[in-house]
Amino acid sequence: MHSLLTLPRCKNYAYLVTDDKTKEAVIIDPANPKEYGEAIIEHNHPSSQRGRVLPAIKKAVDGGVKLTNIINTHHHHDHAGGNAEMLKSYAIPIIGGKDCDKVSKTLRHGETFTIGDSIKVKALHTPCHTQDSICYLFEDGEDRAVFTGDTLFIGGMWLSDHAYLTLIGTMLTVQGCGRFFEGTSEEMDTALNKTLGALPDDTKVYPGHEYTKGNVKFAVTVSQSEPIKKLESFASSNKQTQGKFTIGDEKQHNVFMRLDDPTVQKYTGKTDRIDVMSKLREAKNSM
Repeated sequence: MHSLLTLPRCKNYAYLVTDDKTKEAVIIDPANPKEYGEAIIEHNHPSSQRGRVLPAIKKAVDGGVKLTNIINTHHHHDHAGGNAEMLKSYAIPIIGGKDCDKVSKTLRHGETFTIGDSIKVKALHTPCHTQDSICYLFEDGEDRAVFTGDTLFIGGMWLSDHAYLTLIGTMLTVQGCGRFFEGTSEEMDTALNKTLGALPDDTKVYPGHEYTKGNVKFAVTVSQSEPIKKLESFASSNKQTQGKFTIGDEKQHNVFMRLDDPTVQKYTGKTDRIDVMSKLREAKNSM
């Protein structure tokens, strides 16, 4: 059994995952830990509390949680930028890509470790957004969740240069899905559709940012499929979508994971998977 504490930071997400039996926990991407945000505890009965991220973690630790690791999905400042500040309060190892600030260990692709008695974590290398991008699959019995950083968002991936600069400078949200900062369309196809797409369909998706409304705004220009319309409806009435959709859902409503779909191919004018990915990226960047 586990508890998941989501710490939104102006459309950025950090996550505190705890093994309920041992109280061992990890914090994922605690960038800007002093920043104001909302803590959402997702367990049997979701609840929320207002406060800054670092005090929210302190409250959990004061309540008996044993913080064992900081985990980073990649080295960008809005994910790993809080490492040094976190270490002032918690002298614990940092697991992340080789370029993450203060990193202690970089897991090999497929390498695993455990949190407490019940949670198994597997590292999934997904180079493209950055070459040190790593997603993490968490398994607790029959429950599965994948923390995807900036590789996979609900209904899309990160794309435009302007989006990244705006996020860092003002913390405003725009549309996204793992922009190829350091990689290629072929690498993103592998990351999304071969690595993440190979996970069990019931794996819940926890991205690094809340970009669903922007993603679906683009998706409906590509396809008017029923899954995309359902995502559009959900996004219009929910501010947060993390953990509400699965890998199976993404295969249905995320156009970047539907490169062989005739409708998507017609939109791009291409049939080769890599060409389709490239054209989708260009189109989304232009929005």
